[in-house]
Amino acid sequence: DLPKPDPAVLRKTDIHACIAERRSRRKFTADALSLAELSYLLWATQGVQRIVANGKASLRTVPSGGARHPFETYLLIHRVTGLEPGLCRYLPLSHQLVRINRRDDLALPTVAACNDQEFVGQSAVVFVWSCVPYRAEWRYHLRSHKAMLLDAGHICQNLYLACEAIGAGTCAVAAYGQRAIDELIGDR
Repeated sequence: DLPKPDPAVLRKTDIHACIAERRSRRKFTADALSLAELSYLLWATQGVQRIVANGKASLRTVPSGGARHPFETYLLIHRVTGLEPGLCRYLPLSHQLVRINRRDDLALPTVAACNDQEFVGQSAVVFVWSCVPYRAEWRYHLRSHKAMLLDAGHICQNLYLACEAIGAGTCAVAAYGQRAIDELIGDR
């Protein structure tokens, strides 16, 4: 179970300042992220506000075409207080983490999977978003792919703004080897 998202972790509450000061940051401290901070970041990127349509859809902190929410969040945890290093998956409906494996040596394969970008291995946690296209395709067919691209942008921008608000750095990485990332999260 994750702690309830608490705005007490915010260092900045002015949305204008968060937008104005948002940057891709590739230098991180050696400090661990607190579990409360991670909880807030997960809520900001995939948090459920309420369940609708007789339990068939959810309204979340990010928009999604047709409320399909096709993305899964995996975490490569390096330094989070109260969590062992390893791979977890976020369950947004219950605001919980599922431990997939415990692994102290994630930094090196993560850096290798991200085309040797060293900063990725120095982060406290790496968010990996995996898309389940069928969640939208069954309803919107090929038109759903445009919406999924927009959804990815919404999720990532919320992570940027939430990181800025808690005083943490983040940098989105699109230069990675798909097969290597799939192997890290166990999606072969």
